[in-house]
Amino acid sequence: MGIRIAVVVMSTSFLLGILMTHWIADSLTLWKSPLTDAHLFTAATYYGLLAKMNVYMAATIVGIVTLGFMALVLSFQDGEVGNLMFDGASIFLYGIASAVYVYSAIPKLSSFTNLLFPSTATRFPTSLRQPTVELASSHLICAVALTGVMILQTAKYWADAEEDDGALETRVPSSQTEWKRSPRPIVDVVEERPAVGNRRGSLSASAGSERLTRSRTSESPSSRRRSPVKRKAGSGSGSATR
Repeated sequence: MGIRIAVVVMSTSFLLGILMTHWIADSLTLWKSPLTDAHLFTAATYYGLLAKMNVYMAATIVGIVTLGFMALVLSFQDGEVGNLMFDGASIFLYGIASAVYVYSAIPKLSSFTNLLFPSTATRFPTSLRQPTVELASSHLICAVALTGVMILQTAKYWADAEEDDGALETRVPSSQTEWKRSPRPIVDVVEERPAVGNRRGSLSASAGSERLTRSRTSESPSSRRRSPVKRKAGSGSGSATR
């Protein structure tokens, strides 16, 4: 998709650049008032040089036009809504520019092929006045149509980028979306609780150790000496023997 848009934009930009170079002659007949013979002589001289263009240069221009048109047709055949709207309108404008240049500009340009003005001429030929003005108008129409193609392709690229961003947001889970929107990071707090079985085992183990300690201390000789019960028993047995 991006490659096709790039091909269309580059080919259209190249053709617009060619038409902009004609502005040095077109502006003299379209935007200069009043229209003088000097302006017409300058424009006609330029168109005479343009009519004698090299064949290889003309073939290069035709190849670039064909490349841009093929890229538009291939993109239109995808069947998507954006392609049908933007590429359909681009094909329409591209076709208008091509038709105007083929059926209007080229026939008018051929009339300047064998153009020779005498050095002493002061008045512009009446037969060339209308072709000169119409050729400048044809160049202007082609430039406006190709500018529309550039605008449509730019809008298509922007619409595709917005659609891709929307599809990416729908794929992201809601928790991650809220995490992105929240100003503070979300930290998972896990409360550590000892297991019931482990707690009971630790209590029973501590109780058993306390009992074992008590039994050992009761069996020790020092505890026997300190026990008052055993002392009384010893004194009673001594009196009986006496």
